[in-house]
Amino acid sequence: MNTQKVVFIAGREPIYTRNTVILRALKNCGVEVLECTSNSKHYITRYLEIITKFIFLKNNYDIIFVGYFGQPLVPIIRILSKKFIIFDAFLSSYDTLCFDRKLFLPNSILGRFFYYLDRYSCKLSDIVILDTDAHINYFIETFGLSKVRFKKIYMGADDSIFIPVGSDRSNKNFKIFYYSTYHPLHGVEYIIKSAKILEMYKDIEFEIIGDGNEFSKVKELSEDLNLANVKFINRIPLDKFYIELKNHITDADVCLGGHFSQVNKGKRVIAEKTFQFIAMKKPVIVGDNSANRELLEDRKSALFVRHADPEALSTAILMLKENESLRNIIAEGGYKIFKEKCSSKVMEEEIRLILQPFV
Repeated sequence: MNTQKVVFIAGREPIYTRNTVILRALKNCGVEVLECTSNSKHYITRYLEIITKFIFLKNNYDIIFVGYFGQPLVPIIRILSKKFIIFDAFLSSYDTLCFDRKLFLPNSILGRFFYYLDRYSCKLSDIVILDTDAHINYFIETFGLSKVRFKKIYMGADDSIFIPVGSDRSNKNFKIFYYSTYHPLHGVEYIIKSAKILEMYKDIEFEIIGDGNEFSKVKELSEDLNLANVKFINRIPLDKFYIELKNHITDADVCLGGHFSQVNKGKRVIAEKTFQFIAMKKPVIVGDNSANRELLEDRKSALFVRHADPEALSTAILMLKENESLRNIIAEGGYKIFKEKCSSKVMEEEIRLILQPFV
């Protein structure tokens, strides 16, 4: 039997986490993977390069796997090919741009455009992958889609990078680690406010990596509160990010998974960082929502806190600081969950099942 050929095509760079883990899983599923991707920094250039590569394949493939961010690609691909499309939607562009980042009003021309882009990119695909049941239910209810086309695959983490390692840091302070692109759903301001509550504990320090839309606002809040226990580190280039990120996680005592805002999207998805933290066997604090509860259990594999509540977050941090046994229980429990449900091996099995009718 000839090896099946799967085209992997994605709107974001192949080194973007979701694309990396999906690509590696595909390559381990016994199929030949043809990559149509681009590392261009500009969306228009990237999409033009990708579509050009796709056209030159001349239908010499069996299945099309559309990775993240593929909403603008699916309608074009469907015009160019009648082959089976598996679409890793990962997020809603409508939800992200209108309700998370609030760039467009939902009923504006662009808001409606992204609504229909989500709807029809899913309708034109044969299988749509999302990361949680809560997220799948949102797509079904918001875009009027059939449940039968959806499959759940957790975000996971690259467990060739994110593995448990011991820390040999000389700094004996109790380190709380977080990283962010400072979008509203992350709720970084609540972390800053919790740091203010905990400033009397001189051995607790916060480290936050990244920048983004709300960085200036958060930095100004930190300065207004006159905080000395928060260290801001600029964004690390993507090609070096995950290796350096691993080192920062290694040195942390507690990691903040989030999301911590009241933005509804943050309650339907499990943050990428949460998977990375539990993969490295770190005690993690997460928002108390239906998505996190699908995977994790309070005080057994994570510590849950109310959204948008700095007092609850500071209480949780202090609880973990003062209870090493609880830290160890959560770290071990989270790592066990990762190995059982989110590892590369598990993702490969789930993708293999999706591909099974064609291989």
